[in-house]
Amino acid sequence: MALGFATATAASASASGPRLSPFSLPPTHPLRASPSRGLLHAATSSFPRPRRCGCGAAMRCAKRTGKRRYPSEKKRLDRRHKELLRQAAPVEGSEGRESGYWRLSKLAVPARDDPGKDFTGISLPLLQAIAKAIKFPVASMLPDEAFTVIRKSFDARKVLKEPQFTYTVDMDVKKLLDMEPRAWDFIAWLEPKLGVVEYMPKEKLASDLVSMLNASSKGYDNELGIKDTHNGSICPQDKKPRVAVIGSGPSGLFASLVLGELGAEVTLLERGQPVEQRGRDIGALAVRRILQSESNFCFGEGGAGTWSDGKLVTRIGRNTDGVQAVMKTFVHFGAPPNILVDGKPHLGTDKLVPLLRNFRHHLRELGVTIRFNARVDDLIVEDGQVKGITVSDAELRPGSGSQKLSFDAVVLAVGHSARDTYNMLQQHNVDMSPKSFAVGLRIEHPQELINSIQYSELAAEVQKGRGRIPVADYKIVKSVGEKHAEELDIAEQSRSCYSFCMCPGGQVVLTSTDPSELCINGMSFSRRASKWANSALVVTVSSHDSKPFQSHGPLAGVEFHREFERRAAVMGGGNFVVPAQRVTDFISNILSVTTLPPSSYRLGVRPSKLHELFPPYITEALQQSIIMIDREMPGFVSSEALLHGVETRTSSPLQISRHGETYESTSLRGLYPIGEGAGYAGGILSAAVDGMCCGFALAKQLSLFHGDIESFLGKAQNQTGFVKY
Repeated sequence: MALGFATATAASASASGPRLSPFSLPPTHPLRASPSRGLLHAATSSFPRPRRCGCGAAMRCAKRTGKRRYPSEKKRLDRRHKELLRQAAPVEGSEGRESGYWRLSKLAVPARDDPGKDFTGISLPLLQAIAKAIKFPVASMLPDEAFTVIRKSFDARKVLKEPQFTYTVDMDVKKLLDMEPRAWDFIAWLEPKLGVVEYMPKEKLASDLVSMLNASSKGYDNELGIKDTHNGSICPQDKKPRVAVIGSGPSGLFASLVLGELGAEVTLLERGQPVEQRGRDIGALAVRRILQSESNFCFGEGGAGTWSDGKLVTRIGRNTDGVQAVMKTFVHFGAPPNILVDGKPHLGTDKLVPLLRNFRHHLRELGVTIRFNARVDDLIVEDGQVKGITVSDAELRPGSGSQKLSFDAVVLAVGHSARDTYNMLQQHNVDMSPKSFAVGLRIEHPQELINSIQYSELAAEVQKGRGRIPVADYKIVKSVGEKHAEELDIAEQSRSCYSFCMCPGGQVVLTSTDPSELCINGMSFSRRASKWANSALVVTVSSHDSKPFQSHGPLAGVEFHREFERRAAVMGGGNFVVPAQRVTDFISNILSVTTLPPSSYRLGVRPSKLHELFPPYITEALQQSIIMIDREMPGFVSSEALLHGVETRTSSPLQISRHGETYESTSLRGLYPIGEGAGYAGGILSAAVDGMCCGFALAKQLSLFHGDIESFLGKAQNQTGFVKY
């Protein structure tokens, strides 16, 4: 897309401050919209137009999926799904219905009748919803013991008559009939309905990884094919394969857990510090502005998600066995059990810290060697295969006091901020390719304002995270059309702008890893009790937009990030002060005030012209999207709303190529790139699942695991691309 800065002479916040260096991108096709009415019009009237060629208009068709399917296609799929449901359930009226489980979904309980967000048991209002679903006349006669809450979420959409809690419940037929025989007639004629009433021959009970693997500790298990890992007989002559795992984020931890449980000799290397020391280093940054380059919000035990919101939502299938195994492993290590039921589960930093400590202790009990403050500077490569790594003390310069270690395999589980690792991989000609990512700004409102917008009169029930109703959040996705679209490819005629890592009751934090760069993120604790709500508003950026940095090859996106992080640092005036602007001023392309509303960012904010920070195609997409959001959420554009710059590290800007089944690099044998830094995950859960899958795949290659990985983890777990959370 030929869009960008004409010139980049955005002024710093003060006349005497440093000026931004010139920066240019290809000529732009501006939206030519005025700050108010013009932008509003552009946001609603810019639709893609077909490209024209010498022979007339070119008609292009695309496969329609999801809600955009053709009606005939929807009807055909519905008939197919209904038939599959009928085949799965016993014949109506048959004795086969006296056992098994029925999953009842979309059970609605009005918020005014529900015990509240922290209650996950069976209440009378829920029994009434169950009775309505199975057409049972007297709800109070249904035994609580026959039902288990699987999912509970809060729904306050404006299309509803009133806010409600929505439940998914499993009904144990045998237990129900033992306690209430008169329910037989209603079970006998229960009709399966897709996504509402579904039959299961047995209860779905995924276990945590530790329990599953320990249950097969006596020889081969017929179902899983796991060999005894506790008697030292995995390999000939009792020699265990040696595996290095680089990075202790979710993917690295779960890869280490699987490999350690299956009998490999695992060394886990982390350039940062354990969570206890990491917390002290982050405190020094927030109070005394001391940035530790290897121990901060990005680097350290647990990865970047530790000092974030701890969200456990994913797009790879919440109910799949692999995801459930990860969730239950978190509970095994100390996470609260309600994350298994909550529709939007999150942990918060205060719950993640003890969980990680327990995880670390278990790995060490398995025999996993954990080395903190250990930076991997290089790979030892012979004949196209990794034979080991070069490690040095992270507090010293790369190469100083280095140590060479040999391994049979190296699992690369670094995060998206390990830029030096990307450079090292490029020197070894490892196959990497740029991929789309997103950049933008972080917007902050008073939490009470978001509660009021989302809940209306029910907002008083929130009570800073301690009330019956969850703290209000939002999730936004907007598509913004580009003018002059006939000159662009079809795929580039619109941009997606979406909210990312929304932190209700949270705060804005610094995620820089270099003093000359400035980037931010959001975090919150488990109660989400802060008086602020913040979220990133980001715009998709394609590899085409990184053309000014194409000399960097696959690292063009990394340089794209660096450029705007440096510009943000200059605009803020240094010393980790963040450039900020009222939303109303940002939309109008002005800086009307020298004072700003209060911000949760502890190192200070500075009034700045954020509308001059990014290229026009990003700025205008953000402006249009904010106006569109305000239509759906009146009050979102407010004098109290504050934009902070800059949010860039939403995901890795590149992907390291690997084989789909083995997880091994396509260009370097013995290297296994996984997780968010490798471009195969986008959050705690998806990264953990990716690490777990890699652990089993590598264990199979090392003859520690002889089962079917897909039957154990589910087909949905194999990741082939980036997944946003």
